[in-house]
Amino acid sequence: MDRNPSPPPPSRNEDDDQEEKVAGGDCIGSTVYSKHWLFGVLSRLIQIVSPENTKSSSDDEEQQMELDEEMENEVCRVWDMSMDEDVALFLQEFKAPDIFMGVLAKSKCPRLREICVGILGNMSCFQEICVSISSDKNLGQVLLHCLYDSDPPTLLETSRLLLTCLSQTEVASVWVERIREHPAIYDSICFIMSSSTNVDLLVKVGEVVDKLFDLDEKLMLEWIRNGAAQPLDQPQEESEDQRAFRIVPCVLEAAKQVRSENLEGLDVYMHILQLLTTIDDGIQAIVQCPDTGKDTWNLLFDLVCHEFCQSDDPPIILQEQKTVLASVFSVLSAMYASRAEQEYLKIEQVGLPLIDSLIRVLENMEHCQKKPEDSAESSTEEIKKSDLTQDDFHLKILKDISCEFLSNIFQVLTKDTVTKGLKEGQLSKQKCSCAFQNLLPFYSPVVEDFLKILHEVDKTFAGDLEESFPSLKVQT
Repeated sequence: MDRNPSPPPPSRNEDDDQEEKVAGGDCIGSTVYSKHWLFGVLSRLIQIVSPENTKSSSDDEEQQMELDEEMENEVCRVWDMSMDEDVALFLQEFKAPDIFMGVLAKSKCPRLREICVGILGNMSCFQEICVSISSDKNLGQVLLHCLYDSDPPTLLETSRLLLTCLSQTEVASVWVERIREHPAIYDSICFIMSSSTNVDLLVKVGEVVDKLFDLDEKLMLEWIRNGAAQPLDQPQEESEDQRAFRIVPCVLEAAKQVRSENLEGLDVYMHILQLLTTIDDGIQAIVQCPDTGKDTWNLLFDLVCHEFCQSDDPPIILQEQKTVLASVFSVLSAMYASRAEQEYLKIEQVGLPLIDSLIRVLENMEHCQKKPEDSAESSTEEIKKSDLTQDDFHLKILKDISCEFLSNIFQVLTKDTVTKGLKEGQLSKQKCSCAFQNLLPFYSPVVEDFLKILHEVDKTFAGDLEESFPSLKVQT
């Protein structure tokens, strides 16, 4: 039985009218939920974790791990009800978080622990309650301890609660500081990212890490350097470089796991990598260890060259992929600019496929940015104006990142690579025209140098491009 308790039936006489008034006083706020019923559920929760019930012998441990069906149905109803603000405030007023804290501290039942964290997560969606829960240091400690749990549903609800609190400006710093004071949380999160196959859990944990790094660069730096501690599952002879930056391999493993099932999850993990590249230690965490750098490059290279925004995709697909593409190109660009002397960064191997992908993105962007023709449905356009503005903003970010990366690749193209590109089609007139149109005028020196190489390879081809871009004629 999944539904909530039914409201009182309609009155039929004076006695019923009186009963209805009494019943009305039993309602929580403006809801039809019963205070008396809810008190009963909370009382039974207290009994479950009372000393006489928790001091049982080891023979009863298996029973403690289970939750009887009736009790599960009732607490699940409370979980559903807690999404209502009146119910959440009522639970807060009558110290329900303290009861849930007792359950989390003492109960060994995974299902009950999951539900209690889930209820607290729902309650935290309301600002006043979130501030109250966050200010309770003991409750905060118990909730963070849930990150060490081995039960995926409990971990999922804990991560959801943390993300909710981290998204509240008034209390975000409190949780960041608490997490910083518990270094073991780093190990737990790394373990989840590197070993879990639960996509929902990986996505939510990724969102927590992404939010933490976005909120606090100092914490991000600490987590980058935390890999220097010897992990229990790695042999002692492992070199310092190989074990110094464990966060990156864990992020990569999680990204691979969610890749085919959840685009939003992949977007989250790509943004984590992008945040890492905003500081030098983060870039070094990616490229310093050859294996980590190669794994990162190969995954991201495969995404942009073989999965996203392909030639047989409709141009509008860019709207769906614009944020993840911006993160991927940003990380690839940062790795390429790091000048790490690695085989996987050789321009002869990666230059043309990347040019092909970058120009295709720019071509599709031109299609997405075309303004709709005037029509009688101007009101509909007004309604969607803010959405279009937001889309334009993200497309501009993608364009800026793509142009910068493309210019960096153009700068190191050799005569042989250009010749090969002309032959294979990655540097056709249409593609070069698109590249020039987007690179000019900000990257004029790069375009001019590239055009000089084109003159050496194919004067007719270079001349045709000059006809399309007269401003380049004088410089060549």
